[in-house]
Amino acid sequence: MKNLQNAVPRIVDVAELAGVSVSTASKALNDTGQLREDTRTRVKEAAARLGFVVGAAGRGPADTRTYTVGLLTTDSFGRFTIPLLMGVEDALAAGRMAIILCDTRDDVLRERHYLASLQERRVDGLIITGRTTDPRPSVGLQIPTVYAFSPSDDPEDHAVVADEGAGAAMAAEHLLAMGSRRIAHVTGPQRHHSADARAVSVQETLGDSLITPALFGHWSEEWGRTAVDMLLASHPDLDGLVCGSDQIARGVTDRLREKGIDVPGQVRVTGFDNWEVMALASRPPLTTVDMGLAELGRLAGRTLLDLVEGRTEPPRRQVLAPRLEVRASSL
Repeated sequence: MKNLQNAVPRIVDVAELAGVSVSTASKALNDTGQLREDTRTRVKEAAARLGFVVGAAGRGPADTRTYTVGLLTTDSFGRFTIPLLMGVEDALAAGRMAIILCDTRDDVLRERHYLASLQERRVDGLIITGRTTDPRPSVGLQIPTVYAFSPSDDPEDHAVVADEGAGAAMAAEHLLAMGSRRIAHVTGPQRHHSADARAVSVQETLGDSLITPALFGHWSEEWGRTAVDMLLASHPDLDGLVCGSDQIARGVTDRLREKGIDVPGQVRVTGFDNWEVMALASRPPLTTVDMGLAELGRLAGRTLLDLVEGRTEPPRRQVLAPRLEVRASSL
């Protein structure tokens, strides 16, 4: 236990001393929620020992809330973080919370520095995200924390994620509904959770209509163009392509057009991410899966508010359903 003699006690300190979560400590101190009496007593004894005072309004500690939240990301480009951040801001505005954005640039030492700095600033909570959906190491801090888009590797952490498998299935089902029966799947590196999860779902959905195993490569337009050359050499009667990202799909449509193949007249194409820079600039515009990043951010923000204010204990894992944005590339 760190030395608290010269520090203003916080609810996280009470929770740590009592051996409970922050939300449980808040419920005990505010006499809310359904808790065991011995738990409530232990928390109050810890608060008394630390000299912790609960605000009269019942919202929490009188002198310890900073109404700030740290948002930690590895997404330097902002492709996923910016729409998610907008949703987080929508949710936290109701709680008068401000956000401190920290970009770790995939640097472990930089992340440690930011985490230490955010603790020194006594942020009320953390939202942690990134540019992939691969599980990342848990930060393991006694601060209310929600992992958004990029889950933690600890099932006890609170995470809000997109249902990527359901999104891939939507795209595959759409091509079947439009009449395609000789379909291929072109996606990113198999080591990425996104590529693997989407490929499994496409395989399960298409069955015999999938003419070849998933082609794993890179999240790039160049890979999309290369994949078209490979597929047409062995499957010239190809009539549908489910792509693992909009970048890949943009390369696919460009190469098909260069070869004089009409999209969607001869080959229907779908993307994934609804990245408008790619999807709308493609010719024709891409049918694509939208993971609802802004709504995912709003859900993460509301979940964090619940944890900070102790209003309720949210589920450890919440999964957001995607939607299919239908455009000209598949009609």
